[in-house]
Parts: sequence; structure tokens; C-alpha cells
Amino acid sequence: DFAGQQLVEQIARILLIGATIISFIVGFALQSLQVTFTIMGGATVLLALLVIPPWPMFNAHPVKWLPVKNESKDK
Repeated sequence: DFAGQQLVEQIARILLIGATIISFIVGFALQSLQVTFTIMGGATVLLALLVIPPWPMFNAHPVKWLPVKNESKDK
């Protein structure tokens, strides 16, 4: 649903921006690109585990579809 998509987008934006800032600061302090990329990789995997499965919180407002029309073949 559209509310769930908006929630996923907010979660992704917050987590990726936060992880970018944290990984840059920690990597700069330790002078290690490996630490920077490890933190970003871990955040990406965590984000994938949060938003890819069809969790019920992302489908709290399902879209109501119109019923299927039965068309006769005798036209």
C-alpha cells in the first residue's frame, strides 16, 4: 500500500543517512576505508532485512481493488 511504501522510504532514508555519517566519522577517526565500507555494508544488509520481507506493518492500509467483471464470449 502507499502508506507502507512511504514508511519504507522514510526508514531507508534515515538508516542510510545515519549509517553514512557514522561510517564516515568512524572510518576517518580510525583512518580505515575497510571499517567505513564494513559499517555501510552492514547497514545495507540490515536495511534489506527490514524492508524486503512483506512485514504486516507495511500492509496496514491495503488497496481495495475493483471486482473482476465477467464478460461473456457470446458477443
